[in-house]
Amino acid sequence: MGRWRAPTAASTAVITADGHLRLKQELDELWRVRRPEVVRALAAAAAEGDRSENAEYTYRKKQLGEIDRRVRYLGKRLEFLRVIDSTPSDRSAIYFGAWFRVEDGDGVEHEYRIVGPDETDAARGWISIDSPLARAALKRRADDEFEAELPAGPARFTVIAVRYEGPFE
Repeated sequence: MGRWRAPTAASTAVITADGHLRLKQELDELWRVRRPEVVRALAAAAAEGDRSENAEYTYRKKQLGEIDRRVRYLGKRLEFLRVIDSTPSDRSAIYFGAWFRVEDGDGVEHEYRIVGPDETDAARGWISIDSPLARAALKRRADDEFEAELPAGPARFTVIAVRYEGPFE
């Protein structure tokens, strides 16, 4: 198995201020805490002798590669990200950073927030601005209907509410 990885699709280089802070904290923790720990453990494993049969050495070497790969990615990504920390002038429409509640074709309500690709979290309802649902929802207002081409097929939604301060209670 080679080291080649398929290139990832280009993503929109925007992020919320909180998301940017979290990425910077992750980079700092990887570089200042986790990497030095793994390097020390790798050196100790290497000192044990035969590396070809040393599972600890192999594991730590792989772990170090994963950390270095993430550090490189974060370092490059943070340079290009544009932090969006203001709300749009038209707060009744769905734009980046908006919390919005929709009702699907079956009458089930869902709540989402449009965020940057680096801060998505399905459990919290945070969807990437590059997702089909977010693209279809952009510029919609309360009571607007729209259709989104989702992986499971086309789906219809009705916007119930839009806000920018935080999740709905």
